[in-house]
Amino acid sequence: MDNRARSVGAATSGPISLLRHVKWEHLVAGMSGGVVATLLLHPLDLVKIRFQVNEGMGLTTRPQYNGMIDALKTIARSNGFVGLYKGVTPNVWGTGASWGLYFFFYNSIKTWMQDGNSKQALGPSRHLLAASEAGLVTLALTNPIWVTKTRLCLQYEKGQSSSLPTGQYYRGMMDALLKIYKLEGIRGLYKGFVPGVLGISHGALQFMTYEEMKNAFNAYRNCPVDTRLSSSEYIMFAALSKTFAATMTYPYQVLRSRLQDQHHKYGGTIDVIRQIVKYEGAKGFYKGLLPNLLRVTPACCITFVVYESIISFCTKRQEQLKDKTEGNCE
Repeated sequence: MDNRARSVGAATSGPISLLRHVKWEHLVAGMSGGVVATLLLHPLDLVKIRFQVNEGMGLTTRPQYNGMIDALKTIARSNGFVGLYKGVTPNVWGTGASWGLYFFFYNSIKTWMQDGNSKQALGPSRHLLAASEAGLVTLALTNPIWVTKTRLCLQYEKGQSSSLPTGQYYRGMMDALLKIYKLEGIRGLYKGFVPGVLGISHGALQFMTYEEMKNAFNAYRNCPVDTRLSSSEYIMFAALSKTFAATMTYPYQVLRSRLQDQHHKYGGTIDVIRQIVKYEGAKGFYKGLLPNLLRVTPACCITFVVYESIISFCTKRQEQLKDKTEGNCE
């Protein structure tokens, strides 16, 4: 009987028990935060991508900008306010889906590692592992959306995209997805996947730093690690963790954007690295970093505050229902 009990315990602690820890509110909360942040800050993302793919080799099909403010003014002057939101549809879908799936998978894996005990601190290495696993699954599901977002963001003003083949001019997100698949196949939809895999370290570093700062803060206050914090505290930890992760891993975003760019063809990730080093030097790997930090830091803060607020609401709601049920039983 003891052997049977041990075998049952082993079975329930295996990967199949992960399903017991799935909570859909993390998916909804993450998507909500991602969508709100994207709608507010997409113009900075547009400028970041255009800086990232600027090789500095005299490519005349691209508009040239004298800094972030000049880029925003030039785009708005040429295409109006709507021009600042080129590529916003796949960005909303991609960011919403990415944050939603990331939070969903991360918290499911994390809760599974804790065996359902939210007061158990995992430590840096297990936070890194959970975040890396969540990032890989999320990237595999969303990479085609990011390719379409990059392509749409790089459709410049009229006359500057005229050199592209007809099949590479896109009327919108679905048109881009279908044309990329038709002309380039599955490989086209997964361009930039390799540097994207390298970029999983970004999310892993961010979530590890965020979790460890929250845990250390709660330990300082002599509170359980799952104690809910105030919005200002979430903003502070989100900003610090995002700035750290973004600065440490930014070069992979440059590589991914260039591989997904329809105006220049590369022979792969190594070829992109070689050309950047040859023509632009080390600073080429950090093009667009300023608009990126100005975008991702507040975007992360907005996302995390919306996410944590929804989770706090759901937690309080569940506790109220539990108290009500227990009261009725008595």
